[in-house]
Amino acid sequence: MIDKKNIYKAYYLFLFLHLSIWTAIPYFSNINLPLDTIEALAWGSDLKWGYSKHPPLSAFFAETFFQIFGNQDWAFYLLSQIFVLTAFIAIFELSNNLLENKNLALISILLLEGIYFYNFTSPEFNVNVSQLPFWALSILFSYRCIKLNQTKDYIFLGIFLGLGVLSKYLFIYLASGIYLSFFYFYLNEKKDKLLNVLLSGIIFLIILMPHLFWLSQNDFSTISYGFKRTGGVGDLTDHLIYPILFFLKQLGILIPFFIMGFCLINKFNMKIDLKDKKTLFLNFTVIVPIILMIITSMIMGAKIRTMWMTPFYLALGTLFLMLFKKQINLKKLKKFYLVFLFIFTFSPFTYLTISLLDDTKRTDYPGKEISRLVQNKWNDNFVNDIKIVIGDEWSAGNLSYHLKSRPVWINDLKKKALTITDDQGVIYTGNPKILKKVCPGVFGSIKPVGYCMIGKR
Repeated sequence: MIDKKNIYKAYYLFLFLHLSIWTAIPYFSNINLPLDTIEALAWGSDLKWGYSKHPPLSAFFAETFFQIFGNQDWAFYLLSQIFVLTAFIAIFELSNNLLENKNLALISILLLEGIYFYNFTSPEFNVNVSQLPFWALSILFSYRCIKLNQTKDYIFLGIFLGLGVLSKYLFIYLASGIYLSFFYFYLNEKKDKLLNVLLSGIIFLIILMPHLFWLSQNDFSTISYGFKRTGGVGDLTDHLIYPILFFLKQLGILIPFFIMGFCLINKFNMKIDLKDKKTLFLNFTVIVPIILMIITSMIMGAKIRTMWMTPFYLALGTLFLMLFKKQINLKKLKKFYLVFLFIFTFSPFTYLTISLLDDTKRTDYPGKEISRLVQNKWNDNFVNDIKIVIGDEWSAGNLSYHLKSRPVWINDLKKKALTITDDQGVIYTGNPKILKKVCPGVFGSIKPVGYCMIGKR
């Protein structure tokens, strides 16, 4: 057990080391930013209230960092870790309130190192990582709402819920769990509590309004994409097989977490007190969203992709400690800390090893070098800047990120082709055989992508 004087030293040291390790290692070992980060940056080059795949918030944050730091890869690894650490800080505060023990509060976030979503996959800033701080803050403030019933907490809750859904639609599963908890706890409560709940819901909807309007103007393309990603409505057997596979995969992912957890307890003796509001609240905000995901898979016969669960387990450590609080001996934590240190070092070591030895990854793509060659070719032929790149999020998105002029990325050529003029400075990327046949400008090829340049001479 760490004494009270040193608990915050250990807490801040952990946050600092996590931030430093998971910013530095991917930066020094990867040649190129990961796919999803490039995708967010491509969207961010032309900010809108929605995109074909996802709501806009990840693009907003990525573009904000681009405007501050430019095309510095380390900045986007840092951005991702800032989101992770903000979630950790919120969970620490939540655990401190629920468990009323700072040692246990610290352990609740140390346990999260046993879930690879919060270390190994965290360098890739994407819509999943973008949810993390808002997911954790929503749980924290929903608990504050129940405990204190202060209007300001409901206002913050509405804001965080809205921002969460603007990160990814799956955030609605947490929102459902939170409002179900309000319904359960407030069923026979005072009218002012219900008015506060209504206020949080109104703020939630107000924040979503610009995106909802964008959806209505764009054929609800984002929702259609999400439906396609699940595989659509499956066959009869899929309604059973996919939920089972999903459940088994989640158990596999959580094995290191449970190993760490069971190092804490003297004997397995879990007792759930159905009258304990704190435990019930955690079940509403941790277990209910997971159950709703399983139910969705059962009803639709749809695949639930592993990475979609990234934010769902943020308060799992808190729930575990709440269930086994009486079985934990804080004076005998040597085994737990040894396992924690092993995982804490093994994860970045494994990431580094894979990055250095496997040269077939997306992050080995020579995006910077390709962009330099394309820029030189452009400078040899044209006098204006490159303002637009057209093509897929990866090849064209990398050009948008690396080129000096920060051109706008466009994917939908059908709507934009007729409005593009030579003096705008345009690069088309894509299949070199096709581009070569239709290219009206300067053609070039860097395997496996071709590019067509249209500029002012």
